[in-house]
Order: sequence, then C-alpha cells, then structure tokens
Amino acid sequence: MHAPAPSPSSPATPRRARELGLAVGDLPTGPHNALTDVPGIRVGHTTLVRPPRVHSGVTAIVPAGVGPGSPLPAGVFAGNGYGKLLGTTQIAELGAIETPVLLTSTLSAFRVADALVGWILERPEGAGVRSLNPVVGECNDGLLSDIRSRPVYEEHVRAALDSASDGPVAEGAAGAGTGTVALGFKAGIGTSSRCVQVADRETTLGVLVQANFGGTLRVLGRTVTPSDVGLPAPEAAPDDGSCMVVVATDAPLDARQLTRLARRAVYALGRVGAAYAHGSGDYGLAFGTRRLGTPAGPAVVPDDSLDALFVAVLDAVEEAVLNSLLTATATTGPRGDTRHPLPAEALLALLK
Repeated sequence: MHAPAPSPSSPATPRRARELGLAVGDLPTGPHNALTDVPGIRVGHTTLVRPPRVHSGVTAIVPAGVGPGSPLPAGVFAGNGYGKLLGTTQIAELGAIETPVLLTSTLSAFRVADALVGWILERPEGAGVRSLNPVVGECNDGLLSDIRSRPVYEEHVRAALDSASDGPVAEGAAGAGTGTVALGFKAGIGTSSRCVQVADRETTLGVLVQANFGGTLRVLGRTVTPSDVGLPAPEAAPDDGSCMVVVATDAPLDARQLTRLARRAVYALGRVGAAYAHGSGDYGLAFGTRRLGTPAGPAVVPDDSLDALFVAVLDAVEEAVLNSLLTATATTGPRGDTRHPLPAEALLALLK
C-alpha cells in the first residue's frame, strides 16, 4: 500500500475561468465559487502521483450529518449509462443518499465503495446498520494512469473523507481528476457555485465535475482545439470517457425536483462540446442539504419557481468544466501519452 501524495502545485497558480474574464452567466457566485459554498458541504482529495505509471486518486464530497438514519433528498440522471455509478438504483427508487459521495477511477470504484462502507460502520451513525447504499462514481483514467494496478486503497479513501473541508476546493489534477482528460486537453476536477433567489429565499447551488469526456471544446460559443491554442494535436483516441457531475443546493427541493436538476447538469455538458459518445458515462447526481417532511422543515419550492435554479446549474457546470481544463497540470502517462491543460493566454488571444 502507498501513502497519499500531496496535490500537485506550482509557484504560479493557474487562473480559473472567472479570473480570466470568462464568467458564465450573470448570477453571482459564493465566496469560493465552489461546491463548498453550499452550507454544510465539505470536499477532500487524496491525490496519487507516481510518474509515469500512476496518476489517480479519490475525491470525497461530505454533506454535514448525512448517514443511514439521516438521509438527504437526491435525484440522479444518466445521460449515457456507460459507467459505474454505484448506488444509482436505490437513489432512483427512494430519492435519497445516506453516505458521502465519492469519485475515483473506474477499476478502483469497488474498493472505494468497500472502504466507504467500513468508514460508515465504524462511526456512531453506523451503529446497528445492516444495510447501506454507498455512492461512488468513476471516470476511466487509463490513458494517463495504469488503471489495472488499482492504486486507490482504503487508507486513501479515509484520508479524503477525514481531510474534507469547507474551504476552497483544489481543481485540475487533484483527487479523482488526477489522470482524467476531456475535449483533447488535460482536465480533472472543476467546481463552481451560484447564489440564487428562489421563491423569496436566498439559496446557493454548487457543482463539482470530474471531467473525462470527448468532443470538441467550445468556449463561450467558439470551438477551441489544442492546435488552435498552440498545443500538439493529441494522437487519435476513442471519443469517449465519462463525466460525473455532482450538484448540491440548500434550496428545499424534493427528490423529483432534484432529478430535474441532475438532468440539466448533464445537458450543460453540451455547452462545452461534449460528444455524449457510446463509451461515455455521463451522470448527474443532485442532492439537497435540507431534510424535508419535518414539522419545522421548510416548504418545498414550487415547480414554477425552479427556473432560476435551472439557469444556475447550467451556468455553474459550464464554468466548472472550464475551470477543470484551465487549472490542470500537463501529464504524461505510462505509454507516453501526454495531455496539456488549456493555456490561458493563448485562449484569450484566440477569443479576441
């Protein structure tokens, strides 16, 4: 087993889309422009880098208080179901999650799920549990990492869960995004948030993407290939992959309404050029932090007041994908394949 490596960093911190003047939409963001702007949400990464063989990891999204006896309302949507999103059928059936949401590499998903179960069972909220639905999503990082080695172990999962915080979220080649690619570029984790007035309530919606899908990048409506920004054209590769999009909000929504949000999270990938190819697992998972059905609980938002949230999730997902491309780190895999992040200055020159 191997200890977690620190997330890659450099003296010159890559700029996010909004810092480059590429803000998407008119809605304001939360203080971190991240999933963690939703009150009660923490995010943690374990990043595994052993060049050139291993570029992988795990990302943990931890809502406050979630557990087997305190589920949160949730909805799920598969735009294309070529993937492993463990726990899907129970979420669709019962409209709730009862564990943190973990993201990782395809062949590590099952070990990660087992580690998550062990972590829950050892905690006070897991006492007496005889059934549990761990939620684990994945993307295939096999181009830039030795996926068959299954490098993610139990201690890496626990480290991500235990280190999760409510501050800024590391993006790009971090955690579950360490070895992922998208739209011809090195990609990874991206996140964004929006503050929305919904039915006379101030609410926050945040998203986190694990980007690993094919297609041709579009930035604010313009197509952008690696060659357009001075990068070598990547060798031909299957136009597939996956994208996991996790959405959280403190708006009081029920499972049906959250499923509607999850759908639009997947639709938003089309804005940045997703191909939704045969081999791509394109999933949206949306959950709420407000427990419904209690006497003191808030009333569910009327359906005809959801439009602002629909706009928010479309804009936030688009910006999160751009962030994943701009903040990534150039990476070479075990067979010599290299993917480069989206270069900010060349992109701005092209858009001008």
